[in-house]
Amino acid sequence: MSLLQRAILGRRVGRLVLEQLNDFDLVILPDVFNPAVFRTTPLLLESVVAHVGGDRRVLDVGTGSGALAIQAAACGARVTAVDINPEAIRCARINATLNRVDDRVDLREGDLFEPLGGEMFDVVVCNPPFFQGTPGSALDAAWRSRDFLARFCGGLESVVAPGGCALVVFSNHADERGLLARLASWRVAVDRSRALRNETITVYRILRRER
Repeated sequence: MSLLQRAILGRRVGRLVLEQLNDFDLVILPDVFNPAVFRTTPLLLESVVAHVGGDRRVLDVGTGSGALAIQAAACGARVTAVDINPEAIRCARINATLNRVDDRVDLREGDLFEPLGGEMFDVVVCNPPFFQGTPGSALDAAWRSRDFLARFCGGLESVVAPGGCALVVFSNHADERGLLARLASWRVAVDRSRALRNETITVYRILRRER
């Protein structure tokens, strides 16, 4: 990354900023991941548009700014969005109201699937912290975790309804083999992929195996 790129990121990450993504206005609080700066969220938004519609039940895990939840709600879905970071819940609530979908987005603070009480969903979307490590702050937790992926993959069966799927975006800079190994009991397909100059990002569509 060049010094210019670092300087630009420094003005848009870890600060209060206003962004626009997919024609949605987003307020980004300092302790919340900025989805307009990094390349994973825009690709996952394409998959959300392709697979969410009608009155489907959607779960957004680690909602952050709420960008994915807002897109799903705009497609007509009933959305539940969870995040362990209270600032993310506050940020997503602001953005759902700003984009007039707050009546279709149910925001819940908590760890992974803990706030759901056994509910199941037609589509589960997630832009996970795919780097291994101990986060140094609430913002850093958007990039790295000791066990998020293991617990996410291990708990998917409890939240994906029959006939439903999960959409997860990932980078080749992280352990894709490890992710796929954790999903060995599922059918996993590449929904879309984008090769960039220094990275390839992929959205995986995860479905139950037919018995």
